Amino acid sequence: MDDSGDPGAQALAPLLAAFDAAATDGHFTRAAQRLGMPQSSLSRRIRALEQALGVALFQPVGRGVTLTPQGRDLHEHTRGVVRALDDAVRRVRADADPDSGLVRFGFPLTLGPVSIPSLLAQFHTRAPRVRLHLVQAHGEELAEQVRDGRLDLAVMIPPPTDLPSVDLGRQRIALHVARTHPLATRTRIALAELADAAFIANPPSYHLRALLDSWCAEAGFTPRVQFEITEFETVRALVALGLGVALLPVAEVPQPDLAVVPIDGERDREIGLVSGDHRPTLAVARLREFLIERQSWATPASTPRAASHGWGSIGAP
Repeated sequence: MDDSGDPGAQALAPLLAAFDAAATDGHFTRAAQRLGMPQSSLSRRIRALEQALGVALFQPVGRGVTLTPQGRDLHEHTRGVVRALDDAVRRVRADADPDSGLVRFGFPLTLGPVSIPSLLAQFHTRAPRVRLHLVQAHGEELAEQVRDGRLDLAVMIPPPTDLPSVDLGRQRIALHVARTHPLATRTRIALAELADAAFIANPPSYHLRALLDSWCAEAGFTPRVQFEITEFETVRALVALGLGVALLPVAEVPQPDLAVVPIDGERDREIGLVSGDHRPTLAVARLREFLIERQSWATPASTPRAASHGWGSIGAP
């Protein structure tokens, strides 16, 4: 029998859970909120783990924390175990009570003010005991969180090819200009007419920017990007001030200072409901089925279904 006093797996499990959350978030406060505990409790668990191992696992950086070399090594070897244990516990609890459970759900930055909150409110009415942890983020960030198990489901535009997904329809992309812009009164436009325009766009890593670059290349020119920014609402604000034009999905909330002009050709992208490779809990399966039932996105060759079906007409021209 080992009387060395080293903590066993049973004692280390809650300490490793706190460590994994802080290592993932890079911030003790956010990690504590995600685990539903006071920050002081999370800090005590991490200090206890550091004392048990005899090494420092974190070091401060700005307003957050980053892993030390020893912390990175520990996270590399334990994160899969911690998340597998968390997934197993959640699945067993959810299977024991199909009307409750936690679903971690993500959706993109181009959606959210109207359709997603409305759908989740409908789902809450149907399943009031199912808790939802919501994440709104850039597409690749959502994909990474689904891959590593931090998210159970995500609406993505477009869905990645390496994850299971269900087609929810298409999101139309249109030209956005200021109301005072010479093109504001046009009913339709060809991309080639924008060869001399100043564009406001996302960084190259964004899918919408990749579409802009490829579509303009097909039209015979390279877009002159005057401003490059990640936030879609800021893109719209800069366009409204007359600082450039942009290719964007139509906003869910009316934008009185902007004119939206349809573009010639098939200008849309796929909307998908993405899930991970692990077996979903009953709560996750319930939300997934609910969202699929209410798909009513506009498709390139048809008009959108009625908004009462659930998804509305987001992205329609």
